[in-house]
Amino acid sequence: MDEFILIFIQNHFHNGFTDLFFPFITVLGNAGLIWVVSGLCLICTKKYRFYGVMLLAALVLTHTLGEGILKPLVARPRPFAVYSGYHLLIAAPRGYSFPSGHAGAAFAAAFVLGKANRRLGIPAFALAFLIAFSRVFLFVHYPSDILAGAILGVLSAGFICLLFKKT
Repeated sequence: MDEFILIFIQNHFHNGFTDLFFPFITVLGNAGLIWVVSGLCLICTKKYRFYGVMLLAALVLTHTLGEGILKPLVARPRPFAVYSGYHLLIAAPRGYSFPSGHAGAAFAAAFVLGKANRRLGIPAFALAFLIAFSRVFLFVHYPSDILAGAILGVLSAGFICLLFKKT
C-alpha cells in the first residue's frame, strides 16, 4: 500500500503550483522551526506560558524517540534511495525515513496548541497535515513514515500533557 500511494502521488499530484507550494511548506517544518517559534511565542505570554513549555517538551520527546531511537533501529531507506527516475524538488535529506520527524514535530505541536486553544489547534493541525503530506509529495518519506511520525507526535504530546498536569 505504501508503494502504491507514494507512486500515485508522484504520478498525479505534480504541477506548477504544487511543485512550488510543497517545498515551501516542508521548509516550515525543517528542524521543527515553526513549532519551536510557536512554543517560544507562547512562553512570552502569561496566559499560555505553561503550554509553550509543554509544546517545547513534546518536541524534545518526539525528536528523542523518533530520531534518536526509532530511525536508527528501523533503518528504513528513503524512497528516493529505493526508486530511481524521480526528481527531488528539495535537497536530499540525510538519515533514515521511518518515522517522519517533520510529521512527528508537527502533530506534537498541533496537539499541544489544540489543548491550549481550539482556535489555535485547528490551523495548527491543518498545517501539520500539509507539512506531513509534503514529505510524501517530495518523495522523501513513505506514507507509513508519516503515519508513524504523526502517531509518535500525538502520543509524545499526550504523555507530556499528562505529565505536566500531574506536577
